[in-house]
Amino acid sequence: MRITAAQRIQNENRIRAAMDRLLRGEIPPGGGCDIKTLALAAGVDRTAFYGSRPYAHLRTEFEHRLAQLQQAGEVLDPKVAQIERLKTEIEKLKKSLAQANSTIQELTDTRNQALSRIAAQHEEIQRLRTGHTTDINITRLPSARQKIIGPC
Repeated sequence: MRITAAQRIQNENRIRAAMDRLLRGEIPPGGGCDIKTLALAAGVDRTAFYGSRPYAHLRTEFEHRLAQLQQAGEVLDPKVAQIERLKTEIEKLKKSLAQANSTIQELTDTRNQALSRIAAQHEEIQRLRTGHTTDINITRLPSARQKIIGPC
């Protein structure tokens, strides 16, 4: 069923009034600052805002005004503000996690190097202790437990 010119003007006025309310931040609960909420608030079918439908120019106007407000730094929709805040927090956490992973990798590498050095030193000590017991030129020193007896 086609609408009359008077009905169309009346619908456009309702849409513009709803548009002004949304852009002032008067967003109904469960809604957002979007075409779906605009159509619902104006009592018009949402599909009338798309393609070559009668109110497509009002959708373009609404999106343009919304973009201008967003460029000016105004955030009308609390959901959008929360999403932006969470995106910023996620980026911060990703950077923190990357830094922590980098630090963990550096510490793991340092620990592995230290363990390798300790193992090599232990092997060298074992080799020195057992390898030269038969050499005549090497004198074994007494351990700290043995008492050294010498001239007094």
